[in-house]
Amino acid sequence: MRQHVNPLSRFFQLPRPLPSPEEMFAQSSRPLHLDIGCARGGFLLSLAPLQPEWNHVGVEIRHPLVLSAERDRQELELDNLRFLFCNVNVSLEEWLDALPRDQLQWVSIQFPDPWFKRRHQKRRVLQPSLLIALATALQPGRELFIQSDVLSVIEPMVMLIEQSNCFERPKNDSHAWQKANPLPVPTERERYVLDQGLQVYRRLYQRNDQQAPELSNLEALWQQVDNPSKEEHSDC
Repeated sequence: MRQHVNPLSRFFQLPRPLPSPEEMFAQSSRPLHLDIGCARGGFLLSLAPLQPEWNHVGVEIRHPLVLSAERDRQELELDNLRFLFCNVNVSLEEWLDALPRDQLQWVSIQFPDPWFKRRHQKRRVLQPSLLIALATALQPGRELFIQSDVLSVIEPMVMLIEQSNCFERPKNDSHAWQKANPLPVPTERERYVLDQGLQVYRRLYQRNDQQAPELSNLEALWQQVDNPSKEEHSDC
């Protein structure tokens, strides 16, 4: 059962200062994997021991889940993993901008909360400003991975990413949806969906050498493809 929070509420609009890699990790120069919307952290708690040469940061908007994940991390004594509480569309851009060049090398957004109504599109986790911040922090060849079990959730993410012209699919990936997860462990949601015999929709993107667009330009393009028509009175 998903526990939604409204990211547009006043509490979640307050910026939160986030610690730098130097404050979080003894070996802060390792490449960084950022998992956006990490929930209870089970995925990263399993991944971090398998990739000790990486630092991993999970960010989540539901504070009780972050507290629980951090307790589990401390019990497992994982020094290459941290969990942070924040609204990524309020607090993450400044943190990303302060990272050393090419430290961020992997970003994953997995099974984000499904905001189905068009009038709720501003509550989606992947917004134009966040995508531009990610594109600015990622160097060419670095990767962005998204997946969901809900087609109407991942399709707008795909459209936004491709409208930016900053990311391309790997040249050997010709399928509509990537068949295998490129990461060595699945999320809890992924295991549940696959156990039910249902489909997981995945896309892996690599940062290209195109300059990130101006925010106003990307927002304008975005509205052209993901804007409710005047006739959609039922969603107003």
